[in-house]
Amino acid sequence: MTLAERHRQLIDDLSLIPDRHELLTAIVDRTRRHPPFSTVEKSEAHRVPGCQSAVWVIGQRNADGTLDLRCDADSPMVKGLIHLLCEAYTHATPAEIVTTEPAFLDELGLLRDLSPTRRNGLAAVRNRIKEIAHSALNASDSSPPGPS
Repeated sequence: MTLAERHRQLIDDLSLIPDRHELLTAIVDRTRRHPPFSTVEKSEAHRVPGCQSAVWVIGQRNADGTLDLRCDADSPMVKGLIHLLCEAYTHATPAEIVTTEPAFLDELGLLRDLSPTRRNGLAAVRNRIKEIAHSALNASDSSPPGPS
């Protein structure tokens, strides 16, 4: 599934919930299946600056070149929103992550319902995800060529 298809699937799944309060509740509930970060994972190296709540994002490159993204936050609402963002980009290539903006957030009306502080925090998480993708791109550019 391409990144655009994954974003479309999120829109299709979540737009079935017409009530904004119920939508936000469903987004928060989606995080219950994700274990919280360990104390070691909640390091300053993984912390996202620019968020009012404490937020951490970790990216790991897979053998197929895609990235897995995991995140955690100290606020349930923030955790739900950033998990949605990480879910939207995980298993995508770094190039796709860098070039594809999260238009699904606006299409679902989520940005409209957030305070300016939460919107800024979500933008900071998006920037951190892009940084992780750029690092992965740079690492692949500098790695020696494989056997022919």
